[in-house]
Amino acid sequence: MADQDASLDSSTITSISADEAALYDRQIRLWGLDAQKRLRASKVLLVGVNGLGAEICKNIVLCGVKSLMLLDDQEVTTQDFTAQFLIPRTDIGKNRAEASLPRAQRLNPMVEIKFDVEPVMKKSSEYFEQFDVVILTGCVLEVMIHVNSICHEKKIKFYAGDVLGFFGYAFCDLVEHKYVEEQRTSTGINLTVSDGPPAEKKPKQEEIETIIVEKFLEFNSLKDALDTSWVKDQKPKALKKISIVYFIFQVLLKFQEKHGRNPQSSTSKQDLDDLVQIKNEVFESLDISDVLVLENFASQCLGTLSPTSAILGGILAQDVIKALSGKDAPINNFVFFDGRTGEGMVECMPIKS
Repeated sequence: MADQDASLDSSTITSISADEAALYDRQIRLWGLDAQKRLRASKVLLVGVNGLGAEICKNIVLCGVKSLMLLDDQEVTTQDFTAQFLIPRTDIGKNRAEASLPRAQRLNPMVEIKFDVEPVMKKSSEYFEQFDVVILTGCVLEVMIHVNSICHEKKIKFYAGDVLGFFGYAFCDLVEHKYVEEQRTSTGINLTVSDGPPAEKKPKQEEIETIIVEKFLEFNSLKDALDTSWVKDQKPKALKKISIVYFIFQVLLKFQEKHGRNPQSSTSKQDLDDLVQIKNEVFESLDISDVLVLENFASQCLGTLSPTSAILGGILAQDVIKALSGKDAPINNFVFFDGRTGEGMVECMPIKS
């Protein structure tokens, strides 16, 4: 079972070779040798190699983890080419994970990359124990909750995310997570007197000391984080401070639950009408005004846009790196991105007692 404190346990840190030290020189300078060693010992499972998954794959491979498993039971379609840059255009009809592997491997030959074509819902709970972090992309709510419940119980780090048109979201559950942060504190004013002008006429120099502080966070499971009962208790002014992508996210989850898929351009007219109807139902159930989300949001939820995938993939992958290295505070627990405005917002969903 994955160790919840492995990111800070020096006994789990393996050495890196001279070639690795040269390859990862810039990031070692950025986050330190110990953090790189922790990454080098990490095993990652990525479920869903869509446009967002390809961006996450790229960033995880380049950072230098020990191994990456690409799991996807879907075949390559022409829609993949709007954002999925790892798959050659000659691989239509092939398995998406298998087709992505060669280019992913060329990004960093020092990372062991494998693929798996079996549906994630057919995996036993023991299957996930071999990984330090599990990342799901493009999965419906039933799959996300199922896998997250296994990871939460076994204390395996868990992420999920998706991109729908201009909008994107990511969820993080690190269960119980220890990490360190650098904090700078002032040690006072240096007024040392030496030969020359009187001390009061000398420039005052403030000495800054950097200290390492260990912190701890507990995380909600996805099922608990999606408890929307707290929304009804919010005042209208407070609701306006919540990212509108949160409410669009609720609508899209209901759409996925109904159809078992995301909205598609091939059935856009039918899907657009359905999205508007579901939006009205969701807002009525939450007892809030539907003016928070404009009617034309539905037409902006179709397809997978590469810029949205690139931005959200960078955010999610960077947080995975922080979680595995044990350095700096991770996302807790949602991040929503609105590609129309370029705004991203972290939301910590409270649980109503």
